[in-house]
Parts: sequence; structure tokens; C-alpha cells
Amino acid sequence: MTNLRIGHGYDVHRLTPGRKLILGGMEIPWEMGLDGHSDADVLLHAVMDALLGAAALGDIGKLFPDQDDAFLNISSVLLLKRVSGVMAQNGWQVVNVDATLIAQRPKVGTYRDAMRKNIADALGIDVSRVSVKATTEEYLGFTGDGSGMAAHAVALIEKIEA
Repeated sequence: MTNLRIGHGYDVHRLTPGRKLILGGMEIPWEMGLDGHSDADVLLHAVMDALLGAAALGDIGKLFPDQDDAFLNISSVLLLKRVSGVMAQNGWQVVNVDATLIAQRPKVGTYRDAMRKNIADALGIDVSRVSVKATTEEYLGFTGDGSGMAAHAVALIEKIEA
């Protein structure tokens, strides 16, 4: 029996005026931000759900319910650190994370390495184990028309031998 598991995460948020755009744990200059209870970092939310799914520990809605004001406008980097702690408490370590942001605009290529570092630091792993990519949907659907953003993530985790 193998000690490896893989998980997939997906998240989506509507773009709205009057909020900061937080992606990959950093503020991106843009005229709109993502709507949500926390900072609505769609990329980190997908990463967290991939990790929690791989470990069969639920999802971010279970750990950080949007009805709880303790999580109102909270940094998703902080939440990712908490997820990392939950993973460790349950005997799991992160092998690697591969995440894809889906958004027509803004272009985020210049922020990619900083996003990778934010994720790696929050998880306590080397940045070489984190991949962040971005793609458009060629002006199709809610991401293509600029009304929202989405993200997918895949995570490989390994059971820590006691």
C-alpha cells in the first residue's frame, strides 16, 4: 500500500469593485477584487482544497465556514498555514502543488515567482515543489468576460512514517 495521495481543488469568485485583488497571497494592482468572506484568494483556496481533499480532511468550507466572523477578510496565506498545520497533525506532508489561475485579466506572469514563494513558505516546503500557472479562456464564459476568476490545483501528499 502506498503512502502517497493526490487531491484536486477548484474555486471560483466573482470580481467586484471596491475590493483589493489578492492572488497567490499578494495584492495585484487591478480595478476590481474578488468577492468573498475572506480575502477571496481564489488560487490559495484551490490549493487548500486540493491538500485537504488528498488527506480526506474535508474542504475549506468545513474548516473555515463563511458564517464565522473570525474568518471575515482573513488572509488566505494565514488559512493555508493553518491547513499545513492540520495536515502535519494528521501525519501528512506536502510533496508538491501545481496550481492554475483562470482569468482573462489582469496578466499575472510577473507575479508568478512571488506567488510560488508565498505558497511554499506557508506550507514549509521548497519553492521548487510549487508550480503556479495562469491561462485565459479566450473571452469565453464568466472568466473570459471578466466577471470572475477560477483556479484549479493538484497536490501530492505523503504520509509521514512514525
